[in-house]
Amino acid sequence: MAEQLHTIPISDAMENAGECPFCYIERRVENHSMDYVLGHGASYMEADIRDMTDRQGFCRAHFKKMFDYGNSLGNAWILKTLMLRHMNEMTKEFKAFNPSTSGKKGLFGKGASDNSIVNWIEERESSCFICTSVNNTFNAYMKTFFNMYRDDENLRKQVASSKGFCLSHFKVVCQGADKYLNGKMREEFYNTLLPLEAENLDRVYEDIAWFIEKYDYKNKDADWKDSKDAVQRTMQKLRGGDPSLAPHVIKR
Repeated sequence: MAEQLHTIPISDAMENAGECPFCYIERRVENHSMDYVLGHGASYMEADIRDMTDRQGFCRAHFKKMFDYGNSLGNAWILKTLMLRHMNEMTKEFKAFNPSTSGKKGLFGKGASDNSIVNWIEERESSCFICTSVNNTFNAYMKTFFNMYRDDENLRKQVASSKGFCLSHFKVVCQGADKYLNGKMREEFYNTLLPLEAENLDRVYEDIAWFIEKYDYKNKDADWKDSKDAVQRTMQKLRGGDPSLAPHVIKR
């Protein structure tokens, strides 16, 4: 299959897969979104972009990553208008709020709340401009991955010889296989995928188990084998992402 612009990230991911090729793709997409929001292109200075970021806001995780990114002035511009929107919405919510109709429905997560202020905050917390951007782009790459898998024997071989996927992306891959593959191709995919995933979870388990054993005095002179980075790899295998990677920061 001839490599095209939209297939290059998939090829790059398979070549740099580590414990999960889709963790690699997700990080690249997220970094691109961070650059778009806060990078030297100054998207945050454009009214239409700020309108979108004001409407969607940012989750706690991406606020932290935006802070680590390092563009304090850009963050300040975004936060100024975002705060203003929150304050305007809050004023309307407070004005319309009636304490007499705000009961115990939904207390401790049991059903929807009848407190309009709680509902407003929950709606605010449920959206994030960067999460939405990453998810949309990531889903497009997932479709590309399965299109390539159907047509490119080399990619099928790369998947079969890979270290599998983190469990989070393993779920997404299974969902993608059900959506984009049919009949014999889907069956062959699962026949490759399931033993591959089991084998590689077992491999990582052995690494983390040996990492612990290495701290036993009797093993002080034993070889570390492949366990020196077992902690971060096990974390990635279980939940995705590589906690050992440095934050993505603005290019100086």
